[in-house]
Amino acid sequence: MKKTKAETDQTIKKLIEIATELFSQKGYASVSLEEIVEQAGLTRGAVYHHFKNKKGLFLAVFRYAQESIAEEINRVDEQSEDLWEQLVEGCRLFIESTSKVSVCRIVLIDGPAVLGWQTFREIDQENSMRLLQEQIEEMQEKGLFKAVTPEVITHVLSGAINEASIWVAEQENREKALTESMFAIEGILKGFKINNE
Repeated sequence: MKKTKAETDQTIKKLIEIATELFSQKGYASVSLEEIVEQAGLTRGAVYHHFKNKKGLFLAVFRYAQESIAEEINRVDEQSEDLWEQLVEGCRLFIESTSKVSVCRIVLIDGPAVLGWQTFREIDQENSMRLLQEQIEEMQEKGLFKAVTPEVITHVLSGAINEASIWVAEQENREKALTESMFAIEGILKGFKINNE
């Protein structure tokens, strides 16, 4: 009997949730499809049908993580009309979210290794990098940011923020490391600010 769209969506959601938990705990290489389908109470055929293979399932998990972080940053932006505050809090939220060991493993460690640098960058550019660049462009339009090519600033900041997230994830005192990282990130941001006080 053919599944309804709601049942299909539920199966996909279940596989992504279980795979997210396992990939974040053990890392991509240490998780087998058998383990995922056993926990989901499904067959390997369900994975092959919806995702083709383990890498396809990981891609869905990676996309979901990236989209969730972007949505959270959007929600924070809506809470303030101050563009500078939006930018700083967006950077803080990204580091805070991706420096959780489970998220860091999926988004910043296994992501580029499993999917390849090009795919990793394309998905990053659709989500967090897009929001960052839009914020920079708006700040330039309002005369708050120096007239440096927005793409350049976005790539420089994105690289710094990704590295900061990995560094914070490795520290014992993550709260202190987050504070120190944000001090450094704000220092970089102030260099582009017209009034850098």
